Amino acid sequence: MVNLNVSLAGVELKNPIIPASGTFGYGREYADLYDLNILGSFSWKGTTKEARLGNPQPRIAEMTGGMLNAVGLQNPGMDAVLEKEVPNIAKIFQGPVIANIGGFSIDEYAENCRKLENVEQVKILEVNISCPNVHAGGRNFGCDPRAAAQVTKAVKAATSKPVFMKLTPNVTDIAEIAKACEDAGADGVCLINTLLGMRIDLKTKRPVIANRTGGVSGPAVFPVALRMVWDVYEAIRIPIIGCGGVSSAEDAAEMMLAGAAAVEVGAANLKDPFACKTMVEQLPGVCERLGVERIADLTGAAHR
Repeated sequence: MVNLNVSLAGVELKNPIIPASGTFGYGREYADLYDLNILGSFSWKGTTKEARLGNPQPRIAEMTGGMLNAVGLQNPGMDAVLEKEVPNIAKIFQGPVIANIGGFSIDEYAENCRKLENVEQVKILEVNISCPNVHAGGRNFGCDPRAAAQVTKAVKAATSKPVFMKLTPNVTDIAEIAKACEDAGADGVCLINTLLGMRIDLKTKRPVIANRTGGVSGPAVFPVALRMVWDVYEAIRIPIIGCGGVSSAEDAAEMMLAGAAAVEVGAANLKDPFACKTMVEQLPGVCERLGVERIADLTGAAHR
């Protein structure tokens, strides 16, 4: 019998498969399709202090090997999530939940994390530092090691829960950003978020996304994500959640070999809502073919 248990900064998961933020909402829609308790965890939709309508439409487009999106952190706001979504999550999922936190200032990040301190089921705070810093000309927090460290320190001071910083790949050296977060007290990192890209409609001669640019996700970004997980594993000692183009149980195993302790699944859920369920079911067979009895033993094994 293969042991699928993994640990993230002391939080025990029954397996390493985690639906990624932005593709799973707060679990409501998927709970109508299958029992969510098969999952290791799930990362809820990126939540900001105030409700957001998101970017103008069109904001999603298909592309070869994946999709392009500029949803713009559409969400009901932290207070509404605490009032309506948290009680519902407790009904449909009994495992540990990862709360994805957005913010447009350091104070907002800290306040959002503070509000989740007494939410028992939320075991990990996943802090999305791909958000633009409104006090620094709109540059993303995650593009600057100093800004990333400042956010990390602020949220660590606001909560006792493990903090995982979600990193943008749109930087020269993602390992430098990860190391800055680790040095500032992060308990783990999650990578990668989407790659910046765009497409142009040949008929209209205009960008297909109203926002002009959007985030590229799906199988096309998997090799990039894998390389970045590898590089970050070499640079830090805190756990990594690998994310970016994971579409199969084999992909999950590959991501773990590169250094991930667990794996988030994003765009695959939009193509096939049963993608994560299928991965969980297929992981034991993949482990048997790889000759491992504990899936946790895959983490970083390609480095040894």
